[in-house]
Amino acid sequence: MQAEDSESKDSPSLGFLTAGELTDEQCAALRAVRDIAGVDCVSLEDLPTEQSLSSFDALWWHRDLSFADETFPSGAVDALMAYLDGGGGLLLSLHGVTTVKELGIDPQPPDLIDETYKPVHKWGQRPAGFLIGSRFADADLFESCDGNRVHTQPSRSESTPRVAYGRRIPKRGTVLASAAVGETDVPRENSVIGWQVGAGTVVGIGQHFTFDGVPSEYLTTLRTILRGTIKHIARGEAAMYTRPRSGAELTQVRTEIDDDPHRPSYHFTPPANWMNDPNGLVKWNGEYHLFYQYNPAGPYHGSIHWGHAVSDDLVHWEDRPIALEPDTGGPDRHGCWSGCTVLDDDVPTFVYTGGDGHDQLPCLARAADDDLDTWQKSPQNPIITDPPERPQILANDDWNAEFRDHDVWKEDGTWYHLIGSGTEDAGGTALLYQSDDLLDWAYVGPILVGDRDEDGPIWECPELLDFGDLQLLQVSNYDKVAYFLGTFDGQTFDRKDSGTLDHGNYYAAQSIPDGDGRYLSWGWIREDRSASAQWDAGWSGAMSVPRSLSLSSDGTLVVQPAEELTRLRGERETIDRQTLSPDDPSPCDGVSGDALEIQLELELDGADAFELVVACSDDGEERTSIRYTDGNRLIVDREHSSLSDAANSDPQSIDEVPQSDDGIVHLHVLIDASVIEVFVNDRTSVSSRIYPTRADSTGVSLEAVGGAVELYSADMWSLESAFTDGSSAEAASNPEINLD
Repeated sequence: MQAEDSESKDSPSLGFLTAGELTDEQCAALRAVRDIAGVDCVSLEDLPTEQSLSSFDALWWHRDLSFADETFPSGAVDALMAYLDGGGGLLLSLHGVTTVKELGIDPQPPDLIDETYKPVHKWGQRPAGFLIGSRFADADLFESCDGNRVHTQPSRSESTPRVAYGRRIPKRGTVLASAAVGETDVPRENSVIGWQVGAGTVVGIGQHFTFDGVPSEYLTTLRTILRGTIKHIARGEAAMYTRPRSGAELTQVRTEIDDDPHRPSYHFTPPANWMNDPNGLVKWNGEYHLFYQYNPAGPYHGSIHWGHAVSDDLVHWEDRPIALEPDTGGPDRHGCWSGCTVLDDDVPTFVYTGGDGHDQLPCLARAADDDLDTWQKSPQNPIITDPPERPQILANDDWNAEFRDHDVWKEDGTWYHLIGSGTEDAGGTALLYQSDDLLDWAYVGPILVGDRDEDGPIWECPELLDFGDLQLLQVSNYDKVAYFLGTFDGQTFDRKDSGTLDHGNYYAAQSIPDGDGRYLSWGWIREDRSASAQWDAGWSGAMSVPRSLSLSSDGTLVVQPAEELTRLRGERETIDRQTLSPDDPSPCDGVSGDALEIQLELELDGADAFELVVACSDDGEERTSIRYTDGNRLIVDREHSSLSDAANSDPQSIDEVPQSDDGIVHLHVLIDASVIEVFVNDRTSVSSRIYPTRADSTGVSLEAVGGAVELYSADMWSLESAFTDGSSAEAASNPEINLD
């Protein structure tokens, strides 16, 4: 077929799909694309008999009117799918994206559709366009764009219709870009999607892609993106947009973003995109399984799935397939939120929170294979259909009841189940249920209700750890991970003591028993840089190293890095006992690295403070000080940690450090690119995030302030990567401490 208006023999041939008379918007789009490709209009009603699609390098269906009241011609569906199966390329834009379910491209269509948006404030008047995913910034679609934020419309108010994925994401597609409005990122509006269909490529652009009446400076940008999109789908490189699902595919994604100097090498991070709470921790068939809250759409909190990784030694990790994802129309359609794993008749079983509209309710899934890669959800979900009437549960604009996160265990034939919540009249609480079969649950009541001012309004991620004579109730209260020591009698918890497990960015801790009176515990170490910086990095969130929790002989909580972490140690530097004075040079001035373990034993001998300085540049312009003062206070001073405005520079502190048994200060510090974990006297910790900008910000020094410090011992090790394929390891690929 001879296409009209062809620029040259090298121009791709494009079929412009139509249904009915062309609108002004479609005519404007046609004018724009005729500068790019040879174009023929193809009526959907005439397919497949009147015209063969095989002669076209690409197809484009650009529709600014809703298709809701019309029937898609069945012959057109068959013809388009055959075209894609054979390696063809299809661009769907505006309302064209709403037809992905009917076309068989994706069972989950967009859930944000706006045809009549009229702003009532200046926000809507700002220019709008695309927030490009960092992994795709160099793809054909965006290769001529300057940066990750590009405006394609002069005003958001003039950019209707708008079609995007919001609370849901495509089941089969990959999010390539979201929305940018003025200087504001809107990552939850996933508006550019890529799919692989058979051997073919589909790209959907749901908003900020109108051509009619657009000023020339924006029209130039639109044409550039249109040219790149048609170029890509005409080439048929569908694999780029295959949604990664297998462990190998996710590992490949991990390697694509490992050039970020802030990416840790031995703390677990997501392959890409967003990660928060650890979930479903279990030791099964000799391996440790870590599940975690994961958003495949981008590095922001939303559309939560369960990611999965496995280790046989607690330190080296391998990516596995996504374990849970929301079901279209199911009780978890808006997210598979936090939960736990139990063994029910030796079958690993998830109990997790399903999000459905404004409801959060418990759901259950059972492992379908020994690798724990495949899970079958219970047809009885949700297994608890309503939160209790008493006490009165807190609600907000997002949720009808704050009712989520699960800790389940079996004792004397009965299943016990704690759910995190908050009360209208008091503070956070953990609600207790009992069952014989994990499916039918009887409400018992709150085991403990906290004081709102002291203990927080909501208790998330509750868990009860049994240490024999004493039990530990651990909760996350929006601010920190708090714990209560006491006794549990099967219905209520008698609180005898309380404390803070971590005073920094650590949150949503989850633990599993591991013999010898210890629990292994992980927490989410939140980012502390702007949301825009996280988007540009392409990933967000790190997991703590596994921690060992136990009780000392006097009933004091002991918190330490798991001893298995020593397997990552490389070169060691030891400093003999000595007295440090303020004017003395640091005894470790030649030590540097951004993947280190440091253990110190010291005592202030008249000094105002002792400082361990890490991530220090050669001239001291960037430095992070871990300071222990004579007021028994530990401070992570981040004032000069980064030259970037995106990084939080606020200090973090333990205002009253618990004393050690021998009266000596014991510091155990883990440094891993942007992550710092400080354990003090094996009693408590502070986790922090720093984002140095200079490549030479890797120095370490020991300093006395205002007097002498008796340094009893100092040991420093470089640490290897925790990833079995060697990814996330660029900074630690040569596990040596650098010495001048």
